Amino acid sequence: MHVLWAPWRMVYVGGSHAPDACIFCPAPATDRRQALILWESPQALVMLNKYPYASGHLLIAPRAHTNDPVSLPPDDFAALCGVLQRAIALVREEYRPEAMNVGMNLGRTAGAGIDQHLHWHIVPRWNGDTNFMPVLADVRVMPEHLEATYERLFARRALLDG
Repeated sequence: MHVLWAPWRMVYVGGSHAPDACIFCPAPATDRRQALILWESPQALVMLNKYPYASGHLLIAPRAHTNDPVSLPPDDFAALCGVLQRAIALVREEYRPEAMNVGMNLGRTAGAGIDQHLHWHIVPRWNGDTNFMPVLADVRVMPEHLEATYERLFARRALLDG
């Protein structure tokens, strides 16, 4: 029998899912690496999802704490969309996925895990990258450790510059 070790997932599986503070509004003294922040500008930030669906799963959020894209000034929304485009390009270049899910869930009923701060998800997808583990064991098998994903994408963060 083979053993799959993913101890970093226990925080998610066995702990509370509600963060103490908004993950997209880090305090100035926050350790960017610990917060999984890859890149930031005055209008937006790009970070890894701490509980990814796939390696390379990114979150793109505005700096403004809002859950309504209509409330963002047009220039800020345009800058955010530009960051989204560049983040998609980064994931394509670094991970070479066959497809991607790109989306935003607005509100808890729509599936938003963090419903007070809007954010896009970029999830790379590969044909055949599914197995029985999520269905039978409620476990997701990740082919790359989160720290390795961070290092890999952080090294190429210049691709996010506008």
